[in-house]
Amino acid sequence: MVAKNASPSKGKAAVVSKANMANREELLDYYRQMLLIRRFEEKAGQLYGMGLIAGFCHLYIGQEAVVVGMEAAQIDEDSVITSYRDHGHMLAAGIPARDIMAELTGRATGCSGGKGGSMHMFSKEAKFYGGHGIVGAQVALGTGLAFAHQYENDNGVTIAYFGDGAANQGQVYESFNMASLWKLPIVYVIENNQYAMGTSVERASAEIELYKRGISFEIPGEQVDGMDVLAVKEAAERAIEHARSGKGPVLLEMKTYRYRGHSMSDPAKYRPKDEPKQVRETRDPIEHVKNLGLEHGLFSEDDLKVIDKEVKEIVADAAEFAQTSPEPDVSELMTDIYL
Repeated sequence: MVAKNASPSKGKAAVVSKANMANREELLDYYRQMLLIRRFEEKAGQLYGMGLIAGFCHLYIGQEAVVVGMEAAQIDEDSVITSYRDHGHMLAAGIPARDIMAELTGRATGCSGGKGGSMHMFSKEAKFYGGHGIVGAQVALGTGLAFAHQYENDNGVTIAYFGDGAANQGQVYESFNMASLWKLPIVYVIENNQYAMGTSVERASAEIELYKRGISFEIPGEQVDGMDVLAVKEAAERAIEHARSGKGPVLLEMKTYRYRGHSMSDPAKYRPKDEPKQVRETRDPIEHVKNLGLEHGLFSEDDLKVIDKEVKEIVADAAEFAQTSPEPDVSELMTDIYL
C-alpha cells in the first residue's frame, strides 16, 4: 500500500484509504449509478443475443466504479470523451437510459438518431463527445477539447478515457506532449482492464505501470484502485483540481477489470478460466459499496432493495422503449454527412 498524495506527483502510485468516506446519500447514489450501468449492460447483452443490436457491442460490466467516481468529481463545465466502450459513460453523464438503449438498437429516438449505434454515441447537451471506434483517436480529440476550454476560458476540464491497449498508440504521446507544453486542462484516464483486446499488459507493454507513461512529458501520474469508487473519486478530485488550476494535464491509471470479453463476440479464452469469478467474489465494485455502507450503518438492505427495484424498472422501460421505437426514416440516410 502506498499512501495517497496531497496532489498528483510524477510517476507516483497512489492508493486511497477509506478514512475519507462518503456520506449516506453519496454512497447510495454511487451504488445506484453503478447498478444501473451493470443492469443496463446485462440487458444490452441480452438484446445483442436476440439480434436487436447490430455490429459490435462492448460491455462495461466490472468497470463501473471508474466512470462513476470520475463523474462525482466533475462540474457542469467539464467535457468527456471516451472509446467505443461508452454506454456506462453516457449513463454516468446523466443521459437517459431510454435514449442510449434506443441508440444501441438503431432507432430514431436514440441519442444520435440511431446512426451512431454502440460505438459512436454523442450528446453535445451533456458535453459528451463520443464514443469513438478508432483506438486512441479520442485522446487526440480530447486534447483538442481541452484546448477549446483553455481558449474559451470557461473553467472546463476535459476527461479523456482510453484503455491499456490504446496506451501504446503513437497519437496518445503526441497529445501528451502538446497538452503538457500548453498546460491544457485535461485529465487522461487509462482504464487498465489488463487485457486490451485480448493480450495481457505484461505481453504487450514494456512498461506495465501505465501511470508512468507521462513522465517524459512532465505529466504527473497516479495509479488508482479502479474497483473502489471512493478511491477513484478522491484521485479524480485531486487531478481535476490540478488541471483546472492551470497546472496542466494529469494521467490517472485505473486498475480495473472487465468481466466479459472485449466485445460480445469474444469468448475471452486468453485469461485464466477462474479469474473473472475470483475478481467478482473479492473485488466487485458494487458489492464493495454495498458492504461498506452496511458495515458502517449508513443504509440497510431495505434501502438497497428499493434502489434495485427502481433500476430494474428503468432498464426494462428502456428496453421496451427501444424495441417499440421506429427506425430512422430513409430520408435521413444522407443527413449529417460531410461530402
